[in-house]
Amino acid sequence: MLKIPVGVSNRHVHLSAQDLEKLFGPGYQLTRSKDLGQPGQYAADEKVELIGPRGSIAGVRVLGPSRNRTQVEISRTDSFKLGISPPVRDSGELDGSAPITIKGPLGSIELQEGAIIAHRHIHITPDLAEANGLEDKQLVSVRCDGPRALTFDKVLVRVSENFSLEFHVDVDEANAALLNNGDLVTLLKA
Repeated sequence: MLKIPVGVSNRHVHLSAQDLEKLFGPGYQLTRSKDLGQPGQYAADEKVELIGPRGSIAGVRVLGPSRNRTQVEISRTDSFKLGISPPVRDSGELDGSAPITIKGPLGSIELQEGAIIAHRHIHITPDLAEANGLEDKQLVSVRCDGPRALTFDKVLVRVSENFSLEFHVDVDEANAALLNNGDLVTLLKA
């Protein structure tokens, strides 16, 4: 059975190059703080404030590199504080997602859509996916053991040469199962 390392995803923002300049200034480049589990992805030093109709959350990390479209990923708990209702979506599926305001040191942007709760998912390479009978966009289950053992169903499989094997959950999901970065979960078939 395939064992998959866990990557717990805290609230964060992916900015387009245009929005990065609106928040931080013309020509601004993100400052790499630390590499993440997926190749080429990194946490930047830069942070922003998320503002919703009911409240705000300061100190939200920006992840790099820049994307084609600005995306905000939060947990359901965060959505209550902000007063928004983001849908559960795969990364990049932003049409019809929740509106939110992002404030940086030099300006702010009001997104009409862009806030989501990320669908729990597995990053996997094509070779490893094939060896385990998995296909891109397939839904599977994974099991975690421990004092709050549980099975996560409807886990989206994302296959790419650019990925490293990792199971991504948000902070709410990780806390429910007492999962930490680097813990291992077991793949169960769909």
